Amino acid sequence: MVTRGSSVTSRTTAESPKGAARAAESRGYEVPVEGRSQGALMEQRRRRRGWRGRLHTTLDLIRANPTGRVALKIFIGILGAIVVTVGVALIPLPGPGWLLVIAGLGVWAVEFHWARRLLAFTRRHVNSWTRWVKMRSLGVRFVLGAVGLAFVSVVVWLSLKYSFGIDVVAEALHYLATHGGPVFGPGG
Repeated sequence: MVTRGSSVTSRTTAESPKGAARAAESRGYEVPVEGRSQGALMEQRRRRRGWRGRLHTTLDLIRANPTGRVALKIFIGILGAIVVTVGVALIPLPGPGWLLVIAGLGVWAVEFHWARRLLAFTRRHVNSWTRWVKMRSLGVRFVLGAVGLAFVSVVVWLSLKYSFGIDVVAEALHYLATHGGPVFGPGG
């Protein structure tokens, strides 16, 4: 029995049902709330139109069957693993490695809560980095862009050199030495 003045604390806002519902909605989960107005329900239905609505409805129908739920989890798990694996393989090579890793997280986020949370974490940090960069002066943004371009150039150079045995810098210097023309030639 809990008496007045006991050590049991009252529920905080985050622990209350409404606070938990708000927290879940802020993380991207759809939370049914009792007493929701007819206008809010119509707005939710309007948002589900189009290809996203059809996809959401199809996934709900598949999840309604226990066998379909398990098959969907397996399919999403394998598809996400393939996309993430290809993305991880492309990270050191020139190509959209990180973009594919994030896309694979997006595929996993369809079925797995941990992936949805990790994707939200990634979005949050990318957005905060973008906001931080936008608040800087043009000179700072130029320096950040130049550092990023230099980093990507070094990664591409090293990838080509050690993956395919092509040293782009040595090839370019050799080409300039042999085919220099009037600007780069000895009589220049």
